[in-house]
Amino acid sequence: MIQMWWKFIIRLRRFFRWLWLQDGTPGYKARGLGLGIFCGCFPLFGFQTLLGITMASLFRGNHILAISGTWVSNPLTYLPLYLFNYRVGSFLLDRSPGLQNSSEFAWKEIWSEGWILASRLLLGSSLVGAFLGLVVGSFIYLILKLRS
Repeated sequence: MIQMWWKFIIRLRRFFRWLWLQDGTPGYKARGLGLGIFCGCFPLFGFQTLLGITMASLFRGNHILAISGTWVSNPLTYLPLYLFNYRVGSFLLDRSPGLQNSSEFAWKEIWSEGWILASRLLLGSSLVGAFLGLVVGSFIYLILKLRS
């Protein structure tokens, strides 16, 4: 168990070193990573990377860091991330989570309620992505600024 944590710490340090060695100003790097995280929070499997590169181009962020930021959603985090995003959207739209137990609904009901599900998920993804992107981007900016 300790060895697993040690490997994680080593990888995290390597990531920050790699981040430090990227070209550009701290703002350029932080914008790229923050925009990538924002795009990674959307359930657009396969298009998150393209969206991250596009957003980094529009807002003048580092493309490589935008790509790596989209990895916030991966096969290990899909379910918890999108469930959380859905619940945030549900809370803000009508304060009822809608689908509470997967055994209580049928696939036919999901298709008939598609717009409600999609709107909740997209609203939650937008807000969670904006929050995470802003927090992580600001944190990375401060770290890079302090180290320069």
